[in-house]
Amino acid sequence: MTRDPIIVRVDATTQGGYERLARCMTLAAAVQRRRRPVYFLSLLEPNGLAMGIKRAGNNWIAADYPAGSAGDAQQMQREIARLHPAAVFVDGPDVTTNYLSEIAATGVLLAGMDHAALVRFPTKLLINPLLAPNRESYEHETDTQLLLGKRYAMVRPEIRRQRQTRSQEPPPIATQNGTIISSQYRVLLALGEDDPNLMTMDLAKLIVNAPRVGKVDIVVRREHPQLEEIRAMVEEHKELMTLALEPAEISNRITRCHFALTSGSGWSLELACVGVPQLLLLQNEMHWPNAQRLEDEGAAAVLGWHENVSAQTIRAGVQNLIADALDRKSMARCGRKLIDGRGPDRLVTAMEILLSPQQVGEATRQAA
Repeated sequence: MTRDPIIVRVDATTQGGYERLARCMTLAAAVQRRRRPVYFLSLLEPNGLAMGIKRAGNNWIAADYPAGSAGDAQQMQREIARLHPAAVFVDGPDVTTNYLSEIAATGVLLAGMDHAALVRFPTKLLINPLLAPNRESYEHETDTQLLLGKRYAMVRPEIRRQRQTRSQEPPPIATQNGTIISSQYRVLLALGEDDPNLMTMDLAKLIVNAPRVGKVDIVVRREHPQLEEIRAMVEEHKELMTLALEPAEISNRITRCHFALTSGSGWSLELACVGVPQLLLLQNEMHWPNAQRLEDEGAAAVLGWHENVSAQTIRAGVQNLIADALDRKSMARCGRKLIDGRGPDRLVTAMEILLSPQQVGEATRQAA
């Protein structure tokens, strides 16, 4: 990789969550395909996350301060002066307009990734990889390029490759009880990069006891606080539950499940891309617009906010989806039509256009 590098400023901590790091990793993979090195300037908890960044071919610089703080702005300026990056991507919940302005003042191409629309963005690129909010919700400069919505959903390459394999719903699991042969279904339980209310175990026990559910496939991050408890539960019920942590395992579960229970985060968009019908149980207020849009497009059904949804409602939603094959097929088709999985490449193409000599020359002439 001989081209100018990219700096990605993103944190991943127990308190702040891991969703932003995950989508930045997907972006970094697309940037590497354009032969640009990627440097993650990140505050990580645990520090073992750095190994995942490095295994993917990226570089890691330990951040001394949380993203958006005054000390972080100074460290960012030092790293920009040292690395001379082509562009800087900032993805943090607490960044301010002043913080972004300080980075933009260095002259680097600045891109902001955000799904909250709470501050004004003095950036050249503004990216929202979720389906909402829309462009009317954002405040930005007149020359800011907005890349929002379904065309820029951050779908991991290993997930997108399952679109062809998942072109049709897998057959039900045939089980025999005496002389009666019945059909049972696999449910994928994937609440996203974060499970702030630790609902995975309770939901797995609830779903696995529902009629006509033959298997529950649980997908969580290795940083999940209850990982060891989940492993023990799966080992105790190994004939009814499985646990997937690695990308290859997750891809296998996605192709074999009949529908999924998710939380309306970026994982919901990835499953929609593949064509997995979904029930959405919300745990983060910021995911409400995204979940609502998925339901409006026919790719999912929203059960509601986690505190207001009873066990009976979840069980009824599961049973209704099992009983309605036409509804599952409709959700799958709508999801595949909505998300094509090429979002990361489109983002990198937009960055390369802004970095092209023609664009730089045009900007110089306008300034003169």
